[in-house]
Amino acid sequence: MASCQVKGDLMMTHEEHMADYYRRLESSHLGPLWDSLQTIMTKQPKPRAIPYLWDWKSVYDFVMESGQLVTPERGGERRVVFFRNPGLENLEPWGWGSLTHTLYAGIQLLLPGEKAPSHRHNQNAIRFIVQGSGAYTVVEGERVYMEEGDFLITPSGLWHDHVHEGDEPMLWLDCLDIPLVYELGVTFFENHPEFNQPVTLPDNYSTERFVGAGLRPIQDRNNRYAPQAIYKFKETRRALDRLSNLSPDPFDGYAVEYVNPTTGAAAGHTIGAMMQKLPPRFHTDAHRHVHGAIYHVFKGEGSSVINGVQFNWKQGDTFVIPNWAWHEHINTGHDDAYLFSTNDLPVMEALHLDKSEAYPEQHQAVVGTFKDDRITTS
Repeated sequence: MASCQVKGDLMMTHEEHMADYYRRLESSHLGPLWDSLQTIMTKQPKPRAIPYLWDWKSVYDFVMESGQLVTPERGGERRVVFFRNPGLENLEPWGWGSLTHTLYAGIQLLLPGEKAPSHRHNQNAIRFIVQGSGAYTVVEGERVYMEEGDFLITPSGLWHDHVHEGDEPMLWLDCLDIPLVYELGVTFFENHPEFNQPVTLPDNYSTERFVGAGLRPIQDRNNRYAPQAIYKFKETRRALDRLSNLSPDPFDGYAVEYVNPTTGAAAGHTIGAMMQKLPPRFHTDAHRHVHGAIYHVFKGEGSSVINGVQFNWKQGDTFVIPNWAWHEHINTGHDDAYLFSTNDLPVMEALHLDKSEAYPEQHQAVVGTFKDDRITTS
């Protein structure tokens, strides 16, 4: 027999009393842990971000169309078409531009003769040059010229702007830790008093100053940022070619991380990045990790199996692997494939949350294929 509780002149059952109790808790901005614990403390990660792939032709067409409609003047700041993870779109407000729970990414376009104004913010930013040449970025007074395959950093709090002196469209992948900084409630943004900041240092000053080979300029002893603003693809490719004489990593093939050469920490501070090379027909083992990752196919073609679904990719495509998702990569082409990726591993490591594990059977069974915004089951 259900117990009853007297409230005024009314007799309430236990269930009615609990419902009334919950309503009163909520109205006082309180909550019952016993009724919430299993939702907020799951046995393993349950990311709201989902695996997804964007076809380059579709993205490229939208980006180029924006070149006819939008100019990067002070009001617009940057002409970027950003990626929206379908699993995060309804999260307000940062769901508007989240690709993973901590990272934003988009494709920026700068046309010949254009300038993007100088500003600074406390989000860290990295850039990977997808197409074009002849443009440069100015970071804290240093002019840095950009070419296809180059990786650049714009650390938190530094003035930066872009100028295009070439004769072809310039496109690059931007990645920032906007969702992370927003969720922490510490966002800052500021426009430079001049449209473009003055150039006060020799061109490519940081790259020329860095002497490499395990040596560090004494001026960089207390520099928390990477002492070089750009990592040239020709150097990255040389490093990968040298690694190709050794045994590949079972999960990533031949891969290098972009790091601060004076400390070994991630060059992008809160944003990790790497370039990996997959030889023809190379098939990595499957694994998963707590950090989420954003991939851009720089060269080649192949597929990635993410939680049992096959995502076929080619040059220019972008895809996302949420945290704690099983994944493996296969180069299905006849040439080396180069995959550029960014991640939030530095954040996970700093918070002592990093965790990874290998798939027990080496490769996943493919249960479906992603195509045209749909998953077709096998």
